[in-house]
Amino acid sequence: MKAIVGGDSGGYSLAENVDVPRPKPGTMLCRVHAVALNPVDHKIIDFSSVPGAVGGCDFAGTVVQLGEGVKRFKTGDRVLGVTFGLNPADKTAGAFAEYVLAIEDLSCHVPEALSFTQACSMGLAIATAGLALFQAPGLQLREPHLQPVERDSDVFVLVSGGATATGTMAIQLLRFAGYRPIVTCSPTNNGLCESYGAEACFDYNSPTCAADIREHTDNTLAHVMDCVTDAATMKMCYEAIGSSGGSYIALEPTTTTVKYTRRDIRADWLMAHSILGVPLELRGAFGRPSTPEHRKFGAHWFPLVEKLLQEGKITNHPLEVREGGIAKMPHIVEELRTGSVRAKKLVVPLVVV
Repeated sequence: MKAIVGGDSGGYSLAENVDVPRPKPGTMLCRVHAVALNPVDHKIIDFSSVPGAVGGCDFAGTVVQLGEGVKRFKTGDRVLGVTFGLNPADKTAGAFAEYVLAIEDLSCHVPEALSFTQACSMGLAIATAGLALFQAPGLQLREPHLQPVERDSDVFVLVSGGATATGTMAIQLLRFAGYRPIVTCSPTNNGLCESYGAEACFDYNSPTCAADIREHTDNTLAHVMDCVTDAATMKMCYEAIGSSGGSYIALEPTTTTVKYTRRDIRADWLMAHSILGVPLELRGAFGRPSTPEHRKFGAHWFPLVEKLLQEGKITNHPLEVREGGIAKMPHIVEELRTGSVRAKKLVVPLVVV
């Protein structure tokens, strides 16, 4: 098959004779119809390139072969899923390929109302928002449809970077879990965030941003998910958290110059790849052993979110479709690296239907 792999001298390159992976127990071989690009796809190639390993995390496609023990899916099903691109421990695992192995309990059936280009953009956001909101700080869920939790109806949760793909997913999930999502974003994206369910939007460039959030939340904010994670944003989030303290979960390594300025805040950061339950064999702070509790959470989380998808209660982030198929993807990753794409997620169809 054709695939986009880590190049021998860095970057990505097109490989045209990669072995099609064989289904393992609990996995499904899928024909990839569309893939989405995420910031991690260009960051990981700089930090931890693995020559010959298939890149990419987000995909949607159709099941063509079942591994042993798979029961939720059958051949021909439309699925979306998440995987670990440029995985040193499994070079075939990435999504930027004509075929990929989907993990049964980290996949969702794609409803007919969603196209493959829409569906491919959701897997990593579902995993990241789920871990950051409902596993790491322990916000409460109610099954089976994330109905509002009455006793939490006055609990605010701040999503810093609400106009990101993970941000808009987090807003939607928080609403269905009964929380009151508020966000920071550029004022030009207020309407976008509000359309996904944000109760209030705050300008992260405003010198009074943290004070404004404190006033809006009556000094009660205790939960923050930071999709931006730089020193200035972390400082703002810390200042927005109420005087009783709380939790701060970031999607990048946190800075110690801010982390220990308040002892009443539990600060941590995560990599969504840990939801796969495999060790992350990466350098420095990004490397970590397997996290069984994240894998257990994922097996519970994806089937739960699938119910919301089937009922049309959650939807994808705004998209920007790039044509040219798999051969154009190294160029598209470079475009993402420049930071010129904002408030949209890049997706690439691989199969014309």
